[in-house]
Amino acid sequence: MRGKRSKQYKKLMSQYGLVFGFREPYQVLVDAQMVQDAERFTMDLFGGLERVLHGKIKPMITQCSSIRHLYTLSSMPQPQKDALILRAKNMERRRCNHHQLEQPLSTLECLASVIDPKGSKTNKNRYVVASQNEEVRRHCRAIRGIPLVYVKRSVMVMEPMAEASLSAREGFEKGKFRAGIRGNHQGVGMKRKREDGSGDDEIENDKTQGDKESDTTAELNGAQKKRKKTRGPKGPNPLSVKKSRKIEEKPPASSKDGAQMTLAVKDPESDSVAVDDVPDIIEHSTNESQAVSAERKRKRKRKHKTKVLEGLKASLRENADDEDLV
Repeated sequence: MRGKRSKQYKKLMSQYGLVFGFREPYQVLVDAQMVQDAERFTMDLFGGLERVLHGKIKPMITQCSSIRHLYTLSSMPQPQKDALILRAKNMERRRCNHHQLEQPLSTLECLASVIDPKGSKTNKNRYVVASQNEEVRRHCRAIRGIPLVYVKRSVMVMEPMAEASLSAREGFEKGKFRAGIRGNHQGVGMKRKREDGSGDDEIENDKTQGDKESDTTAELNGAQKKRKKTRGPKGPNPLSVKKSRKIEEKPPASSKDGAQMTLAVKDPESDSVAVDDVPDIIEHSTNESQAVSAERKRKRKRKHKTKVLEGLKASLRENADDEDLV
């Protein structure tokens, strides 16, 4: 079965379930011709019906329209006839009360008496009809809520919803729509019927009650609006913000007569701290820093190349004079 056709059948069965109350396992009425064609095309009858209906099935067969018709087959060899009868006996028997007749009724008469015995054009027991007889399918289309299945060229097909079923579905949907409207607006905007002898006082009372109700609803709406919190701009993530450190303020150092400063110096011989005058220490430290900076700034004096060459020439001349003397 192709995917598109399978989706259509599934949707169709869901509509039958919503509108007409079909539930699994589906009761499927099968006639004798359907059993013969399934055997001729070597089809799995029960598996094909489950695939088409998208659910579990309960195959059913009547006594006179199917079993007795199979027994009366004369053009078929006996082994094939026995196989058909055995397959039909595996289905559930549906009583039609026609087994006492000498001659079996036709398939149309038997299935019509089972599906709609009172002629009310309703499928009370929610049967699915699997029949190869065109007259049976034509009769079932006039009854509301009957899914029809047949075999065409070794392919099992389900007919679309008939006009009677479609009209019933539309009426069902309209009823749901009206019930929803009545349920949502029950008691709202409905005027009370005025009894005989009632005057204008009752009308005025109704108006005042309506005004009070409108005022109360307006107040409730205003209170709900006030309850809503106004959200401002979002701040930074507190976990990603660097924590601020507290700076400890030290008291300013005390000075004597506004000129001299004191410094705490630790005595190496004792754990006590001696306090000396600062000016001598500052002068000594400044002298040392100036001497260090002067040494760094002092550059190495380089000898000029001209003086070096003159010295070499003078030494060469002296050596030449010594050789001449010798």
